[in-house]
Amino acid sequence: MDAKKLIAILLLVGGALALAYGGFSYTKDSTALQLGSIEVSVEETKRVNVPMWAGVAAMLVGGLLLVAGRKS
Repeated sequence: MDAKKLIAILLLVGGALALAYGGFSYTKDSTALQLGSIEVSVEETKRVNVPMWAGVAAMLVGGLLLVAGRKS
């Protein structure tokens, strides 16, 4: 499998996941207060939304790469 096919498949899968889930979330740990050996930590959950057009564009580019890879 060459690099062009691999990138095309990753774009197709990534675009489909973006359309299905609409984004992803992650947890960020930060120190809110530190006094000597006492430390207070805070966990924040952040959400990153992926626009629908980005998922569709990724799938279109991946499909075009697959089709272009067959012709050459």
